[in-house]
Amino acid sequence: MPNPTRAFLLGPLLKGVSRSFYLTLRVLPAGMRDPVGLAYLLARAADTIADTSLIPPRQRLDLLLSLRDQVNGGADDGTFLRRMAVEVAGQQTQSDEKVLLESLGPALSILSQLSESDREAVREIVTTLTTGMEFDLRTFPDECSGQIVALREPEELDRYTYLVAGCVGEFWTKMTYAHMPGTLKGSPETMLHRGVRFGKALQLTNVLRDCGKDLRIGRCYLPATMLDRFGLTPQDLLLPANALRAQPLLFELVRETLDHFREAVEYTLAIPACSIRLRLACLWPVLIGLETLLLLVNNDDWLDPAKVSKVRRNKVYQIVAASVPLVVSDKLLRSWVDGLTGKIEARLGS
Repeated sequence: MPNPTRAFLLGPLLKGVSRSFYLTLRVLPAGMRDPVGLAYLLARAADTIADTSLIPPRQRLDLLLSLRDQVNGGADDGTFLRRMAVEVAGQQTQSDEKVLLESLGPALSILSQLSESDREAVREIVTTLTTGMEFDLRTFPDECSGQIVALREPEELDRYTYLVAGCVGEFWTKMTYAHMPGTLKGSPETMLHRGVRFGKALQLTNVLRDCGKDLRIGRCYLPATMLDRFGLTPQDLLLPANALRAQPLLFELVRETLDHFREAVEYTLAIPACSIRLRLACLWPVLIGLETLLLLVNNDDWLDPAKVSKVRRNKVYQIVAASVPLVVSDKLLRSWVDGLTGKIEARLGS
């Protein structure tokens, strides 16, 4: 008999909290859908805890670590779930986020029902992702403090992009090998490496897109040593008028992001054309990410949080519709990607 709670969590609720990622989840092969969807729900709950600014950072960190412990099988007498309902769920303005936090008990039950290999994979990815969130809470000041802290070195940014996104590409690859053996062309080592680069491409895109907004809550992910090289400080980036002055820094990081996206493209094309669902699930983030980079390099106000370079919903639907008839052709997909990359590189002066 179908489990209605499981169906709700991995259906309507997942759709409500995952936004555009739900498009990707919907086309996943059946065996991958539940563990990937559940991992997303647990990670989203953790992210909501970490981002609830009405709760002091120290308290958020304590709740985040408690969630990680529960995911990894820690015992609970009900205290954790009560704390989530009282301390975090009540602060949410989005009803889906509130329902998710109040549904952590059933979500953890579903986790316990997965196969041992899937359960361990979900635990591993949620542990890594929450380590990235922990890094944020320990590194940056309270959002209301008026202070700004910048990462120090490019290596710190690279590690951060792994913790919050590169590890997702790694997880995705492991799930593909587990549930669709023989599907991926290329050695596991190569594909895991490409999967990590795939995730880093998407996260670096987010970091650049959201720079203006993040600065206003005290977070500068652009490393201080890079800022120094371009004669900039985090405070300089708070002024939208400095967007053109900071553009060379943006362009350097966009070039790095494009290098990651090239590996993401190779990852996608290593999926056989007959595996249409899995190909589409990887193709859409690549295309949307490249469209975002194109908007960014053409946005002379990229530091203004009111003028964020975000791909519009109707454009996303156009990409989805146009990709379906082309997904089986490596040549046509490369042509599409090369066209986008060429426009970005022309703007960069490459």
